[in-house]
Amino acid sequence: PTGVGKTISTVFPAVKAVGEGLGEKIFYLTAKTITRTVAWQAFDTLKEQALRMKVLVLTAKEKICFCEETNCNPEECPYARGHYDRVNDAVYELLTTSDEMNREILEEQARKWKVCPHEMSLDVSEWVDAVICDYNYVFDPNAHLRRFFGEGMNGEYLFLIDEAHNLVERGRSMYSAKLCKEDFLKVKRLVKDEDAKLAKRISECNQQLLALKRECEDYQVLNSVSHIYLKLLNVMGELERFLEDCKKEELRKEVLEFYFDIRRFISTHDRLDENYVIYSELLQNGYFEVHLFCVNPAGNLQEFLDKGNSTVFFSATLLPVHYYKRLLSTEKDNYAVYAESPFDQEKRLLLLGTDVSTKYTRRGEDTYRRYAQYLYQTALAKRGNYIAFFPSYRFMEDVHEEFLAIVSEGSENVEDVMQSPYMSEEAREIFLENFEEDRANSFMGFCVMGGIFSEGIDLTGEQLIGAVIVGTGLPQVCREREILKQHFDEQGFRGFDYAYLYPGMNKVLQSAGRVIRTQEDRGVVLLLDDRFLDAGYREVFPREWGNYKLCRQENAAGFMKEFWSRKT
Repeated sequence: PTGVGKTISTVFPAVKAVGEGLGEKIFYLTAKTITRTVAWQAFDTLKEQALRMKVLVLTAKEKICFCEETNCNPEECPYARGHYDRVNDAVYELLTTSDEMNREILEEQARKWKVCPHEMSLDVSEWVDAVICDYNYVFDPNAHLRRFFGEGMNGEYLFLIDEAHNLVERGRSMYSAKLCKEDFLKVKRLVKDEDAKLAKRISECNQQLLALKRECEDYQVLNSVSHIYLKLLNVMGELERFLEDCKKEELRKEVLEFYFDIRRFISTHDRLDENYVIYSELLQNGYFEVHLFCVNPAGNLQEFLDKGNSTVFFSATLLPVHYYKRLLSTEKDNYAVYAESPFDQEKRLLLLGTDVSTKYTRRGEDTYRRYAQYLYQTALAKRGNYIAFFPSYRFMEDVHEEFLAIVSEGSENVEDVMQSPYMSEEAREIFLENFEEDRANSFMGFCVMGGIFSEGIDLTGEQLIGAVIVGTGLPQVCREREILKQHFDEQGFRGFDYAYLYPGMNKVLQSAGRVIRTQEDRGVVLLLDDRFLDAGYREVFPREWGNYKLCRQENAAGFMKEFWSRKT
């Protein structure tokens, strides 16, 4: 369950296992920066109980780099210049004087010794007992830590994988690759006057892609692209030679990006098996792409999991568990634990709104207004802070417009704030600070389901007393979703559920989990879409959701007022 202490409940036994010789190093893996902070706090809690352990937080090179532009050329970066002359002393001093190795401490040490903070932290990682880092550092074939997970490397590692529901989509992304025909034309033009041999090799590939493009009206599933793969091997050799000799920095940068795309495609092609679908696609802008799409990442993930001793996947929303067991690991004897929620169910009201739907056929001004009225009634039932989660920015903006109209017509004011795309770290913090203020009126946050505020944030007590979930969270119909659906149908599973329903319901469960975070919390959760009545959706409900009530817009306020008037 959310807010119940999953982090400490996995960190403590892992620490104990290291103490008993069952592992040497803990890798605590996360999908988001915010959960790294929670993991760090868990180790700190154990340090208050006399734990002696060196714990390191790894930060992405782009984020921790001191320079305005990440350029690791010693001629450009003063921290790269002479780095290897000083780094051993910097690492030794840090290891012998401190067990604390978070981002701030690493940055301070790197500045003091004038070394690259990212490279220094990688060196430090070899000597610590626990590493807190992103999934990429273990699983990404192009970014994993080769000192631990390179070919032929393994160790006494214990993997703790937080918010593990995120690893399915991240895994698909890590093990997929694509080529864009237009990139070949662009690079060919750039190099034709510099290197005729390279231009000729690129042109040969371009001709093969052109032949595929002519066969493709919209998109096409392909049996093989091995003929392109063989030509790409020739291009790779020429590119490596060209990049070694090229003195023009801007040209080199553009060609290097192209080189990495091809290298990724080649290495992904080497992994192809029954868990991949190869397809070509003609985009609306006329561009043509060939995709190696990893539909089930379990086999690729298992390759890296096998490099350690054990793995614990944990999340508040690993439902249905058979879906995650099939897509995160190939082992057949994995077992799952469902931790019953210790929270008093009487402190949460769960309402299913049966008179609204986010289906495209039902969308329009009347629907947006009905949703807005639900939000206004929720805010008036009890003064406090609420978040409404929406399936898209567009839907959110349409309902927000109606909401503002209703507030201006209404008897009481309700303040609001709306999430915007591409928010900076500072903008996110300012957004969340809204929920800490004392107000005379209710406050409604407008957020997108599956976005930065629908998981990993911890608003306890009066900071958040309700969540309104608009729609079932289903991903938009698109090429890859339809390919997933077809693939799992052919495998004998329910393709729609694998491609749409389960990922959508995960967003719903995560959003609802923002409300009850501690034993003292009380709150309301409104699920507003008549599709929640379908058996397929309700079978993904947690066991604790068995006490839901059905409502309509006319009687929802009554249910909420009655709930808030109850003494607990």
